[in-house]
Amino acid sequence: MIATVPVELPDAVLAADVAGGLARVEEELRRSVRARHDLLDQTSAHLLKAGGKRFRATLVLLAAQFGNPRDERIVPAAVAIELTHLATLYHDDVMDEADVRRGSASANSRWGNSVAILTGDFLFACASRILADLGPEAVRLQAETFCRLVSGQIDETIGPRLGQDALDHYMGVITDKTASLIATSGQFGAMFSGAPADVAGRLAPACAAIGVAWQLSDDILDVMSEAHQSGKTPGTDLREGIRTLPVLHALRAAELPADARLVELLTGDSLADPRLHAEALELLRGHRAMDLARADLRRWADRARAQIAGLPRVPARGAFEGLCDFVVERTG
Repeated sequence: MIATVPVELPDAVLAADVAGGLARVEEELRRSVRARHDLLDQTSAHLLKAGGKRFRATLVLLAAQFGNPRDERIVPAAVAIELTHLATLYHDDVMDEADVRRGSASANSRWGNSVAILTGDFLFACASRILADLGPEAVRLQAETFCRLVSGQIDETIGPRLGQDALDHYMGVITDKTASLIATSGQFGAMFSGAPADVAGRLAPACAAIGVAWQLSDDILDVMSEAHQSGKTPGTDLREGIRTLPVLHALRAAELPADARLVELLTGDSLADPRLHAEALELLRGHRAMDLARADLRRWADRARAQIAGLPRVPARGAFEGLCDFVVERTG
């Protein structure tokens, strides 16, 4: 299955070019995870076969349009980025004790935690092997990105420090754990296509801001969407006690007597109860916290647009602008 950016590309030539690149990425992904051990060969291909948006790989291909998109290093760079992302999913599922990933049984629920962790390690190694052939700068950037990924995961695991604002902590987690790899996707595309330095200097922060905005829009959709719109059960994070952007805003902005019941529900431990979960979801949907969350989303999308506005006027710029529009519009 070939994934594409969830926004209409501005012209047929660009669309065909990106689709062709993604087809090569998919082929190389399958080839790069082959292992001599039968079990590892099976587990490393598990999430690949489950599909996915290939969002980060697509950003590498789009960013490469600002230089030479035919450079032979572009596809391997996109593969290394995607392998890194896939590896984090294996580890995340172990930490979250997840049973399902992309509509299939998670690797940890099917083969156990040890095998899932080792599979993630194997995919990281596969990415490193590719990057070693792309040069020391690629290795350095990936290492720095990986440090940020792990730091973000640690911050998420231990929670806010004493005296630290919970919302500031959450934004820091997103910036490191989610946006850093998306930023590197844009940087790799620019770097390996030979795009000018000022272009690369805009693409990395633009992609980082898009990554944050995408996560914030997911947070909003988890509260506001119905199952038929998002493809997932509404309020999943809420039920699991995960304090995402709307919840954090609701707790911070709780000043009125009418907020007391919502605060009670959000700080309690009973949202696994369907009745209380439904009540909390309804109260949160009508709370001003949702407007505050949407304002945050728009600010991050605007931050990306400010960087994109300085890029050369090629079709890929229109694709990035369309992606900024989409990430806001998808929340209604």
